[in-house]
Amino acid sequence: MFFAFAGLQARAAELVMFTRAGCEWCAAFEREIAPVYGKTDEGRRAPLRRVDFDAARPADLTFIEVERLTPLFVLIENGREIGRIRGYPGEDHFWGLLGALIDKLDKSGTSAERARVFEKSLHARG
Repeated sequence: MFFAFAGLQARAAELVMFTRAGCEWCAAFEREIAPVYGKTDEGRRAPLRRVDFDAARPADLTFIEVERLTPLFVLIENGREIGRIRGYPGEDHFWGLLGALIDKLDKSGTSAERARVFEKSLHARG
């Protein structure tokens, strides 16, 4: 049973941030959001993964169409894009846009949601 649950967790969502050196909006995100992101429900649901825009893209992210602007935030799960945020619109707008993407993730019947259902069924069995 543990292995089945661990497999579901391994495919959890990620928020991929394409960033570039000298990007002032990337720096604003790092100041305003990054210090708390991992402590939020959104951050636990979709951990932040930074990718250097100017470096070779990791093999597991080649399916993402990258735009020229940074930062670019792409919510992914199981090798597919759920949605994106282009640029950093400021703290208040970022959380609202991310919340909409998380809602879209939940409505798509994702593996993370299935993992929660599976975990609840394990606890119910005692």
